Amino acid sequence: MSNFRFRDKVVLVTGSSTGIGRATALAFAREGAKVVVNCHASVARGRRVAVEIRRLGGSALFAPCDVANEKEVARMARAIEKEFGGIDILVNNAGFAKQRSFFELSVADFEKTLAVNLIGAFLCARYVAPAMMKKKRGAIVNVASIRGLSNCARKDIIDYSAAKAGVINLTVSLAKELTPFGIRVNAVAPGITNTDLVKHLTREAKERAVAGTLLKRMAEPEEIASAILFLASDEARYITGEVLVADAGYRLTAL
Repeated sequence: MSNFRFRDKVVLVTGSSTGIGRATALAFAREGAKVVVNCHASVARGRRVAVEIRRLGGSALFAPCDVANEKEVARMARAIEKEFGGIDILVNNAGFAKQRSFFELSVADFEKTLAVNLIGAFLCARYVAPAMMKKKRGAIVNVASIRGLSNCARKDIIDYSAAKAGVINLTVSLAKELTPFGIRVNAVAPGITNTDLVKHLTREAKERAVAGTLLKRMAEPEEIASAILFLASDEARYITGEVLVADAGYRLTAL
């Protein structure tokens, strides 16, 4: 562990068993943070991330929970309070996406996507903010998506696009609500990234997304993690209510 920007900070990264979440959890650990690893479905992989952090010499708490379930989120917040005394940084990364046409998409499908991507972010913020307010400091970083930008929303994932648009709006609204209490709230909006979520897309969809970038490649999870860590750090202490787009220029070609 060579860099300690987050020495002794307690960081909760939701959906941190794979992809961007895993890369973010490990990056925080390398910089001295105490990391709460969270996941819902892939429990075995989540445990492995916590073990990996401890092997780095870091401190990790594994807290499996469905972020869309209020009772489970409340229980997780209490467990973190007991173990670490509260959270300094929340990364709302847990997400879900599945490619489906408009006419294949059921109400239940839409509700599930909203629950995980949007309501989960709201619930986690709701249950960790009080401890941050007591300390008069804290940072929340929401992982949105370029699909939440009006010019980048697209067919076949309209539920995901709508949910991520909600995350962007939630970010701005929470910044107005919480920044006066010392809590900065920002978002990262990644473009196509080499994660498990991409596996749900067709090959044609992935190829179109890559072709639309100026760099002609996907992002790696570690690249998005770097953007998240920046927004959570004191280097961004004058930034709140912003959305950092990390998409290799995709939105420029989508105009």
